[in-house]
Amino acid sequence: MTVYGQGVIQNHFRSAVKPGGRNYLSGNFSELRPNHFHTGLDYKFGGVEGEPIYAAADGWVHRIKISTYGYGNVIYLKHPTGHITLYGHLRNFSPELQQYMIRKMYEAKVNELEVYPEPGELSVKKGQRIADGGNTGSSGGPHLHFEIRDSLDRAMDPLLFGFPEIIDKTAPSPQKIAFVPLDVASRINGKYQRLELSLNPITGGYGIGQTVKITGKVGLEIQCFDQLDGASNRNGFPYFELYQQDSMLYKLTVDQVDFNFSRQFLLHTYQNKFTKLYFQDKLKFDYLQPNTPTTGHLSLDHGIKRDYQLRLKDAYGNTSRINFSLEGRDQEFEVADGSAPSKAQVDYLGNILKIKAPVSKEGGLAKYYIGTSTYEMLPAYQDTQSRTYLWDMRFGVPDQIDICSEVIQTPLKGIIPAGKEKLFAAQKVQIKFEENTLLEDLYLRIEESGNGSSARLQINDPSEYLWNSMEILWDVSPTGMDPSKAQVYQVNSRGSKSFVGGKWEAGGIRFKTRNFGTFMLAVDSKPPTVAPVRVNSSEIRFTIRDDLSGIQKFEAQVDGEWVLMRYEHKKALIWSDKLVDKPFKGAVILRVTDQAGNVTEWKGTIG
Repeated sequence: MTVYGQGVIQNHFRSAVKPGGRNYLSGNFSELRPNHFHTGLDYKFGGVEGEPIYAAADGWVHRIKISTYGYGNVIYLKHPTGHITLYGHLRNFSPELQQYMIRKMYEAKVNELEVYPEPGELSVKKGQRIADGGNTGSSGGPHLHFEIRDSLDRAMDPLLFGFPEIIDKTAPSPQKIAFVPLDVASRINGKYQRLELSLNPITGGYGIGQTVKITGKVGLEIQCFDQLDGASNRNGFPYFELYQQDSMLYKLTVDQVDFNFSRQFLLHTYQNKFTKLYFQDKLKFDYLQPNTPTTGHLSLDHGIKRDYQLRLKDAYGNTSRINFSLEGRDQEFEVADGSAPSKAQVDYLGNILKIKAPVSKEGGLAKYYIGTSTYEMLPAYQDTQSRTYLWDMRFGVPDQIDICSEVIQTPLKGIIPAGKEKLFAAQKVQIKFEENTLLEDLYLRIEESGNGSSARLQINDPSEYLWNSMEILWDVSPTGMDPSKAQVYQVNSRGSKSFVGGKWEAGGIRFKTRNFGTFMLAVDSKPPTVAPVRVNSSEIRFTIRDDLSGIQKFEAQVDGEWVLMRYEHKKALIWSDKLVDKPFKGAVILRVTDQAGNVTEWKGTIG
């Protein structure tokens, strides 16, 4: 097995699941998941909880947590080598660790807790049973999420360490390749466009069946997956190489993830589907080798044709090859571009504003109005039906564009530079951007509609991403709503609402969000529902639900004494976990609060 990363020790760690037996994975390192890189291995249990989980090496408990979301119940072990191993989504810990956590939670009177024991306080031996596998936290089924991290807490690819229980002789499976323009002068087959092509099997690999014509700088993206033997799950893989003729131009290796920058993968990918194989100025990852500003920026002089091969490798060295050809072309003005839209079609593509409009008898000169200045520009290209304009917004963001046949009012408000604090202020909206809010420079677009209780605020598009939260002050007064119950929700294209929250103050409601999209106000005045499942001397168990804002917290008492309650949000179920094996007796009170502050209190008695 090839070793790509630093700090890899072959065959040092023992499998945490079925050591010495056969293991199957539902997920591996570096595969793309919605809104995150997957940073470890997901071991299958056959859909059943309770699989014994073993320590991968000698060490001690570095962190331990009982939680409803994320990794759920999770153990972090620190090892003398400096590595950290993580075991997530556990049903329960070993009796010693379970009792340790329950005692700490009763002392703090909290239903969720994370503890950092002192080194050596909770020592473990290699192969010691530390937990049972489960389905806690943000898990879609019973499995173990296993990670290996280095001494700086960066996730590493566990498959590089050597686990013979996992077998993989299957090469990655390419699906599509994409060619994308990298600046305003770029063209792909004559047009400023993203070109996605399906891959077809050919002798020795895969091909695209055509020569792609390129002008200017063009980048390469790939959509693909890997599979391990005996499993149908679509996984990721870590290694890419691009060759021109027989000479390697560059390679990209995904061998570790720094959690300080893990959300940067949203720049590293296109819509969580394609991996970008070219240098990006704002990207914090340094996966490219060489990592220079021109790496992956492909360009060819007019009439020059070159053959390329993209090689895809998994952690076991299994390789797939994609062959394609590019030919350099000069820019052309007359370019066939299909049927024209009925009216101007406006797209915001990074820093490029693209307008495609029908040909007009009134002329083709566009006027861009930016502040007090006006700029005139002919179409970048056209045919007998349509004309296409391209504007690089780094030179200014227009609020109005006259293309002769119509005047376009844009929602553009300005450029917000990445890496700097910035306060944007308009009549009804203020947005505070911190130094690490943006992944890249933002061409801010804001659209408001409705008023009062029907107000909507749209900020850019959900397909664009933030690194960390932005803070918004939204003036929506008067709303006629009860401010103690009215809060902000994000609404998707289907009308489904997701709770955001916010606090009312002079000037409106202030809230934070890590997502672009459409926001609205809604009132949650309906308290959570609570239904007893079992209330006796052995256990108290309930289902709890809230139909809008969601559950915020819950607290239970029996005979005036606080009781630890465990929560499984996927089943809407909470149940008691005793500190000592003593029968419950006396008055029972369960208080459940939703995100809007509505409270439901259930009362009963155990005789």
